[in-house]
Amino acid sequence: MSTPAPLQFTGTPGRLDAVLAALCGASRSQVAGWIEGGHVCVGGQPVTKPSLKLRGGEALSVRPPPPPEAAVQPEDRPLDVLYEDEHLIAVNKPPGMVTHPAPGVSSGTLVNALLGRMRLPQQTGFDGPDGYRPGIVHRLDRDTSGVIVVAKTVAAHARLADAFKARETQKVYLAIAAGGWRAQAPVQVDAPVGRHPVQRQRMTVGGAHPREAQTLMTPLAALPDGHGRTLALVRAQPRTGRTHQIRVHLAHLGSPILGDPVYGRPSAHIPRHALHAHFLTLPHPATGRPLHLHAPAPEDLLSAWIALGGEWPAQAETPPRA
Repeated sequence: MSTPAPLQFTGTPGRLDAVLAALCGASRSQVAGWIEGGHVCVGGQPVTKPSLKLRGGEALSVRPPPPPEAAVQPEDRPLDVLYEDEHLIAVNKPPGMVTHPAPGVSSGTLVNALLGRMRLPQQTGFDGPDGYRPGIVHRLDRDTSGVIVVAKTVAAHARLADAFKARETQKVYLAIAAGGWRAQAPVQVDAPVGRHPVQRQRMTVGGAHPREAQTLMTPLAALPDGHGRTLALVRAQPRTGRTHQIRVHLAHLGSPILGDPVYGRPSAHIPRHALHAHFLTLPHPATGRPLHLHAPAPEDLLSAWIALGGEWPAQAETPPRA
């Protein structure tokens, strides 16, 4: 078997391990292992210090070690494929499916299903403390349905990761907001999100090590909940990508997502939180042209809104203007 050509990058200012992690899409700990193992060259010379400071502009060469046999098994699971070419695949993820294997979750994930139909890039090169995530550029919560994109090559992963980091993507979600929705016009939420100081599985506005978070919330339809409050079908457009961001921001507004057991309460109308990744636009990793992806509203979210007494608005299936 021929030795694969090394990956070539141009350095940016910062620590070598951090810079390469961002460029390769691998975890920082994984990249540090490559460096210490002599698999990285800077300016044509091997280096072994992950903390090496780059000024920017250096020629970086990476030859990752061959992955051992993958511990995560391919699984024959149906997937609703929205788009696919040799660079990426876009899937309409169903609710209840975890994005990638993690401690305690080794099967039934999107990655297991994808491995059942293709080889993903650097399969064990993306194995870190957060789980086994080859090709994964962004994630959706287990019970969030909708559009998710997975890279099929290392180069595509690096370019897509850069696009998400540089906020060159446009994400649009649908949610049913419970509680006391009041706004009749779009609401811009600018509230940093951090880890809850006591309940570590939750995020909160503020919290430990908060990071900036912005979401535009646009009500598409509203109806009374029968208890003197208002439910709303909301279009959420996050500018940032913090963990649980939309769920936290709607709870912050006093209108947690219907069926959300963490930030609101369970609902008899839907067995999961009513949140769906509806539209995603991003630059194609090979051409740079905008790729527009759409996952139609799922049946359980439609049924919940109608059961609550609402009518599904036609504009819900129309992407917002850029």
